[in-house]
Order: sequence, then C-alpha cells, then structure tokens
Amino acid sequence: MPDQPFWTRSPAQCASALGCGVAGLTSEDALVRLKTYGRNADAQVRETGLIVSVGRRLLEPMCLVLIAAAVVSAGTGDAPSAVIILIILGVSVALDTAQEGSAKRAAEALRQSVAVSAEVKRDGKFVSVDAETVVPGDVFRVGVGDIIPADALVLEASAFSADEAALTGEPYGVVKRPGEAQGQTPAEAGNALFRGAVGLTGEAVGLAVGTGANTLFGEAAKSLNAAAEISPFQHDLRALGFLVARATAVLVVGVLAANVAFGRPLIQSLMFSVALAVGLTPELLPMITTVTLSRGAVRMARKKVIVKRLSAIHDLGAMTVLCTDKTGTLTSARIELAGSLAPDGQTNDRPAMLAAVCARLGGDKGSLDIALTNARPDPGGWTRRGLFPFDYQRRMGAVLADGPEGLTLIVKGAPEAVMAACASAGGAPFDAAARKAAAARVQDLAASGLRAVAVASRPWVGAAHDPTSDDEANLTFEGLCTFADPPKATAPAAVARLAAAGVRVVILSGDDPVVVGRLAKIVGLRAQQAIVGADLHVLSTDALRVQTRDTDVFARLSPDQKVRIVHALRDAGEIVGFMGDGVNDAPGIRAADVGLSVDGATGVARAAADMILMDSDLAVVADGVEEGRRTFANILKYVRMGSSSNFGNMLSMAAASLFLPFLPMLATQILLNNLLYDVSEIGIPFDNVRATDIARPQRWRMHDIVRFAGVMGPLSSAFDLATFGVLFLWFQTSPEVFRTGWFVESIATQTLVIFIIRTRGRPWRDLPNPFLTITTLASLALALAIPFSPAGEWFGFHNLPPHLAIALSAIVAAYLVCAEAFKPLAVAQPLHEAQS
Repeated sequence: MPDQPFWTRSPAQCASALGCGVAGLTSEDALVRLKTYGRNADAQVRETGLIVSVGRRLLEPMCLVLIAAAVVSAGTGDAPSAVIILIILGVSVALDTAQEGSAKRAAEALRQSVAVSAEVKRDGKFVSVDAETVVPGDVFRVGVGDIIPADALVLEASAFSADEAALTGEPYGVVKRPGEAQGQTPAEAGNALFRGAVGLTGEAVGLAVGTGANTLFGEAAKSLNAAAEISPFQHDLRALGFLVARATAVLVVGVLAANVAFGRPLIQSLMFSVALAVGLTPELLPMITTVTLSRGAVRMARKKVIVKRLSAIHDLGAMTVLCTDKTGTLTSARIELAGSLAPDGQTNDRPAMLAAVCARLGGDKGSLDIALTNARPDPGGWTRRGLFPFDYQRRMGAVLADGPEGLTLIVKGAPEAVMAACASAGGAPFDAAARKAAAARVQDLAASGLRAVAVASRPWVGAAHDPTSDDEANLTFEGLCTFADPPKATAPAAVARLAAAGVRVVILSGDDPVVVGRLAKIVGLRAQQAIVGADLHVLSTDALRVQTRDTDVFARLSPDQKVRIVHALRDAGEIVGFMGDGVNDAPGIRAADVGLSVDGATGVARAAADMILMDSDLAVVADGVEEGRRTFANILKYVRMGSSSNFGNMLSMAAASLFLPFLPMLATQILLNNLLYDVSEIGIPFDNVRATDIARPQRWRMHDIVRFAGVMGPLSSAFDLATFGVLFLWFQTSPEVFRTGWFVESIATQTLVIFIIRTRGRPWRDLPNPFLTITTLASLALALAIPFSPAGEWFGFHNLPPHLAIALSAIVAAYLVCAEAFKPLAVAQPLHEAQS
C-alpha cells in the first residue's frame, strides 16, 4: 500500500492495490496470501538465553574491574575478599537478570489480547477461521463484543461503533461508517477499523488492508520487541566504570614500573601494585546501588508505585520531561454528565431527565448513555411502548414512552441531526435563526471541552407502535445534555509540584486538539499552541526538536508519532518519562528513558513499563520523583567517598612507595583497610537526604566527579604525606610501627569523612541517620582495636606509643576541619545537576 493512510482511499482503490475485489477471497487465494504476507500475528524476537544475558552484564566495565579485583585478591592470598567481591557481583547480576523479561511478557500480552477467531468471507460465504489466518484482501464481519482482527476499510455498517480507547486514546465510542476520510491520524478515521479495537454496537463489514505487524496494533508489538536502549543510569554507571578502570591502570602500571626501577623485588612490587588496584576498586558499589535502589523500591511501594526495573528509580529522579496521555492521568477517564441546558442555554433538568429515560428504555450501552443513567436515577412511571434504535446513519435514536406526560416520543442524538427535525422550542418556532444560535452554542461547548447531545420530544397521537424515521419530525427542541471527561482535582497541583521540581509535563494525546488544549490550560500547562499529528508530517527531525522546547500540547497523535516526539526530546538532551495506559501508549512507554503505567492499564502498557502506579495520578509520580532523587543522593555519597578517600589514600601510598626504603603498607593490610572501610559504608542507603538535594533533576556528571576527586583526593594525600613525615622523619619509627600508624590514620580519615561529605550543609546541622553513624563508628572501633589485639600480629601490626597516637589524632582532626573548609570548592554546584 502507498505511504498515505489507507482510510483516505476508496474501497476500490484499496482493493486494486491489494490485487483483489471487495467480495471476499477464495480459500485458495487466502492460502497463497497467507504464504505471502505471513500469519496475522506479531513477530517474536529470538529469546536471549540465560548464559548470554548474564555474560552481557559481566562484560560491563565496572563488572570487569570487580572481576579483576577478585582475581587479584585471591592471587595475593586474600581469599575472603575475593569471595565477598564475587558474592556482591553475583547478587547484583542476578537481580539485574531477573528484571529482564518485560519485553517477552509484553509480546505475550499482545498476543493474548487480540481476537482468537474471526468471521471472514471465503468462497462467497462467511465462515469462522483462526484470526491468525486473516490476510490482506479478506472481507470480515464484526459485531458487538468482537475484537477486530485486522486494520480494515469499512464496506458496510449498521449502527456500528467501536471502543478504540486503548488504541487512539479517545474516551468515547467511535462511530464507523463507509466513505472516505481526509484526516491523517487514526483518531480521524471514521471509515476504518483497527486491529485490537472492540465492537460496542451494531455490525460492520470490512476489507482487511493490514495484518500482523502492518497494523496500528502491530506497530506497538514491533516497538516492544525491539531491544531496549541503555538507560541513563546504566550509561552513567558504565562511564564511571571506565573512569575507575583508567585511573587504576595508570596508577598500578606506574607504581609497578617505578618499584622495579628502584630495584625492589618483583613479586613484592607486583603484590603491592595489585593491592593498590583492589584498594581503588569500589567493590561495594553494586551492593550499595542494589540495596539503595531496593530500599527506594520499598519506600515507593508505600507511595503506590511498583518498581519493575530497579535502575528506573534513578532515571525517574533524573527525569526532566514527563510525557503523558490525558485520559486517566490528567482526567478521570470516566465520562460524566456535565450539564443540562434548555434551548436558551439556561440550566434546566428536563433535557437530562428525558435523555435518561430514552437511554434507559432504549437499552443503550454507549459511554454517554451510561453517564446519563448514572447521573439521573430512574424517575419511575415510564414504560416503553415502542423503539427506533440509535442509527449511526441518522445519528439519533427514539423511544416511544408512556409516562406522566402520556405517550411521548423522545429523541436524542447528534445536535445537528436532532435540531434538523425540530419545529419548535420553548413555545416558539425553531426557525433558522434559532437553529443557528443553538448550533453556535454547541460549538462554544466543544471549545470548552464539552460534548453535546441534543434532546427533543413530541406528544404521540394514535396507537402505539415502533417509531420510524417519518415519525421523527415536527419535534420540540428540549435542549442539550453536555458531557465531559473532567480533569482530576489533583492534576493542577501535581503539575505545579512537578514544575517546581524541574520536571516539565507534556501532553501527548490522540484526542481533539481543542479538548486537549482546554485541559492543558486548566492544569497549568502552556497551551498557546498545539501541534497535531498531521503537522508532524511536514516537520523535519531538527525542526521537531526545536518545537518540543516550547510546546506542551500535542494532539491527534498516532503511536509512532508519540515515539517520534519522545526521541526528539531525548535528542535535545532531556531525560524523558512517559506515562500511559493504552496499547497506543506502549511504544512511547518503551521508547522513553523511564516508562510509567497504571494498575488499570492494558496488559501491553503494564508489561512495557518500568514502573506501575497503583493510583493513576500525577501526584504519585511527583512522590516517585522525590524518592528517585533521594535514592540517587545516597548512591552519590558512596561515589564521593571513593573519589575523595580511596583515591587520595591509594595515591599517597603509591607516592610513598617510591621514596621509602620499605613498603608503606603490606598488601594484606591494604586489603584489610579496604574491607573495613567498605563495611563502614553499608549504612549509606539508609541515610537522610536534605530537601535541597531532591529539589532538581539529578544525574551523574563525570567531570563533576573528577572535580570532586581533584579537590578532596589531593587534600587527603597531603595529610597522608604529613603522616609519613611524622612517622618516618620525626619519630623515626620502625617499618612495623610506621605501617600500623598509617593504617590507623588512613582508616580514621576515610571513615569519618563521610560525616563531612554526606551533606553540602554543615554536618552538625544536618545529622546522619543513626544506622550510618553506628556502622561507621563500629567499623572504626574494630579497625583501631585490631592493631592492639592478638590478631594484629597476623597482619604485621605493632603497638603504637601514646605520644604517636596523640599526634595521629591531631592529624585526623586537622584533616576533617580542612575537608569541611574545602568542601564548598569541591561541590561549588551540585554534582547531581541534570544535563541541560
């Protein structure tokens, strides 16, 4: 088929392009076409085996560094450290692998949600066949409750309407009838049937134009089967891994070469160098990350957010733009009766009362009729004496009712159709001027986001019988019933809260631009201009990227257009979240950096999402954003610790090894130092976070981390060198006492500095969580006790003289004071500031 939408062509043109007629296929032709086009199902990606899945994760830079550290630890005789590193790595990879399956579940949900059988015309008669055998060129028939098996052009329709809410985002049932349509979007295709939609009323016959992947539904399946792009969190973690690997390689190779050049034993120099490598490696980063994210997931569950992909918590905190459909998120997704207006526009209950009687006695099941019967209790006293069902050709229906006013013909339907049959209104003639005024009122209501249904009546004369079209004449115009999908009461406050947190909300909807624009104004978005799906056809990628900066409203969009907008925002440097609940939203959910769905969404949307909201409310998203930022802030504390203390101490050790006549610390002592230091940090995931740290979008920026290390690392090294001078030049200690003294000073500065760098404020005003205090001080106490215990001899430690202990305490205190003084220079602007 040509690129232009099939619904803009006539049945004859479509049939000609497909090489068939409009009378159905023969069984032989259907078999040939099945081989040509394939089964009417969604292509499945080849499943990745467990070994491949785990192997892909182990090849990440950070994982390779940790594997090397474990091998080094085992080679230097520190088997416990090697086991701990491998356990941490194994748990991290296992949790990550467990998250992989959402794409498979999404495809399975798609397969299960489409029709399993279809009624097609083969060899001149309608027969039931497996829906997967429907081919382009087939003529099929659908009725009430049937799931449409293929994208098709309507050939015949008898009062047929379809529920396309899950596909196009329209909250109302869509009338389908033969004819040509000019609109370029599926929401404007009143002559087209779409695979996956459900028949609401009547019956229709369609010519199958697209099947399988070549359908609106299939496009959603195709996008879900595509390999997921690397998330912002994974990208940043990978960048950090490369940074650590480069720093480790430079330092280790340099130290090994220098020690060998100074004539020191090769084996001893090698063991010292690899111990430095282990000391530089952030072994606990996977565990700290997993525990912090897991705790964040638990906290988010309390706030009605279920996390499927742990790293999405960080991505939610980094989010700068939230794209959302309007139905069910900004609105209630429940059609309500908004008003009942007399012919002069004044509020009057009579039109709604008569319309409710008509809907109840007529057995209508459309969304508007349900809203009428819900809003107006049964007045009683009315019985049906005749019925002329709603006809989508006439666009109105009638009931002959016997009640308090006697036999009365009640008619309701589209305003233009009902008003054309009216002769009076309010006791006056319903002439051309009155009809024009009423039509203008309908237009004003539409501009206000309200849909109108007209109501008319007349006394019935003669015997009761089912009305005909001839009876729908000389009616009295009773007025209008208005309907709305009202905005949620919480929506404006939630949008304002997200805006204050640096998150811009953008509406991507398949609905009418007037309706979407009005809603945008109500909730506080920029609605000066709205871009519709048809406009996207003439916008280049660069032009669209520019337009997305100043546009908050997009309407009449197809699923692929939503994806295009998401990509444009991402290309502009935004971290994009997408919140939706229908099949039409699934590709956008998948394409975004973090996908959000709701508990009541379609199975496809839930499977595609990274998070599921138990309450479809933007306020819940705002809560999740805060939790994501809180979680990231604690992960960042570990990175700061490693960049300041770890890097500084290892740099000092490397420098000292070049000038001291002995190794400044044995390999086993380095590994013990590193292990105790890591244990002290297990309380970081539970630490408190300042409000200023969650006020704006957060993301790692490698140059800021390097900047922090460039300030705090050398500061730590300066005090380490001062310790070397005190121990070696002033007190002229033995190698054993030197190593013991430096071990004590090193572990004290590394662990205690967390109280300084954990906050950008003053540490005495922003107190840590008690659990972090306990783990830090307990690890420090154990480290200080080991040199003075029998276990100290195993590690080569020696008792420290009291005067030396006092001198080292003074050095530690001076370091902490200077760390607090230099901290503003290291974090002159927040490390977590999002890229713009």
